[in-house]
Amino acid sequence: MLNLNRLKKSEILWLWRHRCRHNHRYLEHLNCFIEEKPEISPLAEHVGYLDIETTGLNANWDYIISYAIIDENDKVYGRTAKRNEVLSPDILDKKLMSEFVKDINKFDRVVVYWGKDRRHDLPFLRTRCLKWHLDFPMYRDIYVTDVYDIVKAKLRLHRNRMENACEFLGIPAKEHRLDAEMWQKAKLGVKEALDYVWKHNYEDVVSLKKLHETLERFSASRKISI
Repeated sequence: MLNLNRLKKSEILWLWRHRCRHNHRYLEHLNCFIEEKPEISPLAEHVGYLDIETTGLNANWDYIISYAIIDENDKVYGRTAKRNEVLSPDILDKKLMSEFVKDINKFDRVVVYWGKDRRHDLPFLRTRCLKWHLDFPMYRDIYVTDVYDIVKAKLRLHRNRMENACEFLGIPAKEHRLDAEMWQKAKLGVKEALDYVWKHNYEDVVSLKKLHETLERFSASRKISI
C-alpha cells in the first residue's frame, strides 16, 4: 500500500499521468498500481521487518535492550545496547531510541509479529520515545502489517506464536532462544549476554521476513497506521 503522505510531488504526478489496465489514473485506482507493479514506476513502498528485545513487558518500568529492522534487500538496521548505556540510569535506551527514530523513518511500512497497537513492539517503542522526548512517527506517517493477524486468520495451528508458525512451515527460527539468565546478564552489561540478545533479535527479523513472504499473498495489504 502506498503512503500518499510521504510521496514527492513528482511521484504524485506520475500516478496522475499513468493509467491502469482499466484505463483509470493510478492515483484513482491505487489498488491497481499495487497489483500491477509497473516496472517503469519510480515508486516503491519501502518495507522493514521490525522486532525488539526488552527487559520486561511494561515500558514505564522496563526499557529496550535491542532493536532490529531488516529491509527487502536484507540490509539490517539496529543494534543492541552497550554496557555503558545499560549501566547508566540517565541513558539506558535513550541513544538506542534516537537511532531507532532515524531508522524507522526510512520505511513506508513496518512488518511486526504481535507488535501493532494494543500489543507489544510499537506501543513499547512509542512509550520509550516519548520518555526521551524523541519524535516517534505520527499517525499515518508509516503503516504497519502484523503477521500475527495473518497467521491467526489464515492458518489453523494449536498455537499462533511466530516460532510455531515458522517451524510448521519449515522456516528456520530461533537458534538463540529466550534465556532468562542471558537477559539478566544483559541488563548488567555483560558483553556475551548482549551479543546473545542481538543474535536472538536478528534471527527473529530474518524469520519474520520469510514468514511474511510465505503468507502475504493470502491477505490484503491494509492502510493501518503505526
